Formats: sequence, C-alpha cells, structure tokens
Amino acid sequence: MGRYVVGRTADLPPGSHRVVRAGRVGVGVFNVNGKYYALNNYCPHAGGPLCLGDVTGTTEDAGAYNVLWVRQGEIVSCPWHAWEFDIATGRTITEPTKAVRTYPVWVEDGQVILETDGDPGSAARRQQPGGG
Repeated sequence: MGRYVVGRTADLPPGSHRVVRAGRVGVGVFNVNGKYYALNNYCPHAGGPLCLGDVTGTTEDAGAYNVLWVRQGEIVSCPWHAWEFDIATGRTITEPTKAVRTYPVWVEDGQVILETDGDPGSAARRQQPGGG
C-alpha cells in the first residue's frame, strides 16, 4: 500500500469524483464542496462498484408526511442495489452501523494525494491550504 497521486486539484473540482487503482483496491476520490474524501469502491451489500454510482442527496423527515431533499452532492448510491453511503464517513444512510472503508486524502502542491495504509475510517483526512 502507500501514497498515490490521484491528479491535479483542477482536474477534480467540487462535485466531481474519480475511481483510481491503489495497489490491490479500487478507491473513489470525491470532492464534496471543496473537501476531498476517499472510499473503498466495494459495496458491503453485494460487492458492487460503489463509487461508480450516482452522487446525490437524500431525504429527511420534515414531519406531517413531508420530506425534504438534503445533503445534495454528499451521498453516493451503489449502482447495483442503490444502497446509499455518506461520502464523508463511509456509513450507510439507512443503517449507520454498516460502512465502507475510508482513506486519508489531502492536497499537496496542487495534487490530490491518497494514502491507503492509514487507519480504516481515519479522521486524519488533511486539507492543505488552497486545498480545493
């Protein structure tokens, strides 16, 4: 495992993502409102290519039979069975005890850097000045 250059920040603007090969695993790297996050590209439900799914929002209860559309651009939906995951934490929306592995990702000298040998679920995501 190790460090991988995902690409230039200019090539991964807010709202975009890409899937990269990092050693033996595929990792989705997302730019959500100028912050970078990385998730394992393996859905725990049935092994689908999670990070190739749509990036959307989700619904929230607004009471009295109403719902609101919230968190646009913060949720990825697996293309196989539509399981939804919070991009920032890797946790599912409907069952927060389920999650995919997250990886540290940061900006260094205008490049988005991914580290795959960090602690799973690490809060060590670093944002460098000018990071997006």
